[in-house]
Amino acid sequence: MIVSNDRRRWLVLAICCTSIFLVVLDISVVSVALPSIARDLHATMSGLQWTIDAYTVVLAGFLVLAGSVADRYGRRRTFQTGLAVFALGSLLCGLAPGTGWLIAARTVQAVGGTMLNPVALAIVVTTFPAPAERARAIGVFGSISGLSLALGPIIGGTLVDTFGWSSVFLVNVPIALAAIVCTALFVPESRAARPRRFDPVGQVLVAVFMGCLVYAITESRVLGWTSPVIVGLLVLAALGVAGLVAYEPRRTDPLLELRLFRSVPFSAAIVTAMCGLCGFGAFLFLTTQYLQEVRGMSAAAAGLTLLPVGALIAVLSPVTGRVVGSHGPRRPLVVSGAALAAGAAASLTLTPSTPLLAVVGIYLLFGLALATLNPPVTNTAVTGMPRSMAGVAGSLVSSGRQTGTTLGVAISGTVVGSMTDTSFTEAEHGVWWLLLVLGVCIVLLALLSTGRRAAATADRAAELLQQLDVPPVSATGAVPLTQQPGR
Repeated sequence: MIVSNDRRRWLVLAICCTSIFLVVLDISVVSVALPSIARDLHATMSGLQWTIDAYTVVLAGFLVLAGSVADRYGRRRTFQTGLAVFALGSLLCGLAPGTGWLIAARTVQAVGGTMLNPVALAIVVTTFPAPAERARAIGVFGSISGLSLALGPIIGGTLVDTFGWSSVFLVNVPIALAAIVCTALFVPESRAARPRRFDPVGQVLVAVFMGCLVYAITESRVLGWTSPVIVGLLVLAALGVAGLVAYEPRRTDPLLELRLFRSVPFSAAIVTAMCGLCGFGAFLFLTTQYLQEVRGMSAAAAGLTLLPVGALIAVLSPVTGRVVGSHGPRRPLVVSGAALAAGAAASLTLTPSTPLLAVVGIYLLFGLALATLNPPVTNTAVTGMPRSMAGVAGSLVSSGRQTGTTLGVAISGTVVGSMTDTSFTEAEHGVWWLLLVLGVCIVLLALLSTGRRAAATADRAAELLQQLDVPPVSATGAVPLTQQPGR
């Protein structure tokens, strides 16, 4: 098949967007299936939390490693491997006979997902060397991430009511297989000019931190915060962070390039991603249960209730990308934080009998928050990254998103417990107050990270990055990475 270079680039973008759509969709699509999974597999609240968190913990913990692997061995090869593993994990999820099997299968699925999200972004950056086209492509890519989170409950609700909960996993298999074929046909191979060395110690420390922190939060409701197990896990998580801070700067090619965090805009983008996705992850986890268990809706009806949220994100995300390109990230991020805080404050008024139109109006605020968050965060995190770290840079912002989502689910599930009656809406209040604070934090980060002083820190960080043997990708130009023509 003969395809022009210009058309090939946009086909590559479409393939990469398909992969991220699948990976991120499987965070939110499962939320609406949780009540059905609980009934069929007799799952506890902790089991439901781990059905989501087993997936997001692995994504957050190993995305950076996957980016480094792709930079060394080839992004197309890693991308195809990820699609194959993701398809296998999805098949195992659909066939799982119990909660334990489902959680194990979700980890397999997530291993495949780690090789898709950051690698796809690196492929996009490589495929679009011209600054203007690259900015548009990154905007589309970031928008798809947010859109898939919002559409998950809609797609999941329809599948659950029509074919059962296993269908939300099995539907991934043919799509992933088709993407493997399209990748072989249209995506060129690329790798970093100077691939980074592996950092097994750093990877273990990241895994210890993420695993211990999430497990402690998830099980704290049953064991109690003063339990020796919970305290021990929190201590291990803190030691993991301390180990990273002490060990990583000593390596030539650390898993976490801490010099990047000397840039205030970059650091703020990662923290903002964590805050925003923590809020949206908690929102989805609570909302799908509120609509089904408290208001008695079917899975499909709950998904349709969230349809306006998905539509708003679909329409507004590209507009946000253009605003970022013309006016910078400050305005969209301020709107995002304000919308998240307003949505959380309004959610404090929800009861089992709140008019549905008012409920949808409140949910639209969360959609506005996500639609104005992803494009500026993605653009800020990638701009200024060195070419040899394209995969690592993409994985860091993705890790921020997945970490936020993981913590949002863990915290919200711990706060509300297994309540499904009117007390559920009262128990939610603690989560909504947390989200209100997160919204305020996003506004403050936007104001602090987009001024002249923040820009100066980015310039100084760029000077440090010049120590690498390849120049950084900047907002004004880029040099294509080493590529080999696709088949």
